[in-house]
Amino acid sequence: MAQQFDVNERMRSILIDWLIEVHHKFDLREETLFLTVNLIDRFLEKQSVVRKKLQLVGLVATLLACKYEEVTLPVVDDLVFISDKAYARKEVLELEKLMLNTLQFNMSVPTPYVFMRRFLKAAQSDRKLELLSFFLIELCLVEYEMLKFPPSFIAAAAIFTAQCTLYGVKQWSTTCELHTKYSEYQLLECSRLIVGFHQNAATGKLTGVHRKYNTSKFGHAAKCEPAHFLLEQNQ
Repeated sequence: MAQQFDVNERMRSILIDWLIEVHHKFDLREETLFLTVNLIDRFLEKQSVVRKKLQLVGLVATLLACKYEEVTLPVVDDLVFISDKAYARKEVLELEKLMLNTLQFNMSVPTPYVFMRRFLKAAQSDRKLELLSFFLIELCLVEYEMLKFPPSFIAAAAIFTAQCTLYGVKQWSTTCELHTKYSEYQLLECSRLIVGFHQNAATGKLTGVHRKYNTSKFGHAAKCEPAHFLLEQNQ
């Protein structure tokens, strides 16, 4: 965000929270959501944006991610419509060119999603663990401070936290450590942050992730009690 003078971390969080709902509304693939956020963050790192154009950045990132990941994708007019027609079709197409050029057309990036799939296999996850892990990592997408961690690290921490949440004890097998290259000790700091996000997921203004995962489609994963015990330093 050092490049930004009119946009701050809070505005980014509001944008991502809204885009998670947009992603859910259009029933897009998980890969698309993670790539969308990656494109936004890389673009904001290099290009200064005025706040009234921030939502447009999110829409264009969604459009590009859809073109890369989806078989059937929303048309430009759909994206204009969900912005309450705040932008014209021409603005979307112009920013699309700018974003692609700014990012040098680099769309193949390692997002947390790639690592989530691999690490969930290592954890021999069932549907419940998978949904809870994705709930927790989507909470991380909204939080700017989580950008300091590598994608693989956040993925491992989300799965570790999900296992602790479900089983009520610290749970990280040697197989998980072998495949992720991260130990339980290394993950604890990040995991405690995730527990904090989980505790606050249903409160405040940014509740898009909680609402999404509080539905039957996502197994009501948001209703799981946070792993409070991880916050106890001496546990």
